[in-house]
Amino acid sequence: FYYVMEYQHSLVAYGGYWKIRNEAHLITFAVHPSFRRKGLGSQLLQYLLKEIEKQNLDKVTLEVRSSNSTAQKFYQESGFKRIAIRPQYYIDTNEDAIIYWKILHPPLD
Repeated sequence: FYYVMEYQHSLVAYGGYWKIRNEAHLITFAVHPSFRRKGLGSQLLQYLLKEIEKQNLDKVTLEVRSSNSTAQKFYQESGFKRIAIRPQYYIDTNEDAIIYWKILHPPLD
């Protein structure tokens, strides 16, 4: 599932996720540099999370490069929790991936 944000017929942000069993895996998410720090990323992420919840998925997972502190802060401020590290995940740089997840529907006890 992919979603885009446009401004004056130009792409300014996009996000996409795979549906895997009872969860969503955010595979791509970006905001054009000229449109960052304007709240568009937060709006798009909230929209994606609502769409994911409509599908009754329990959680969202994603990876972030260990060097991308801006994205890490963004996801943490959006309620995602850091849960693991995948060593040397990115082939181009051998950089680690930080794994985040967000529980949407807590399991019933």
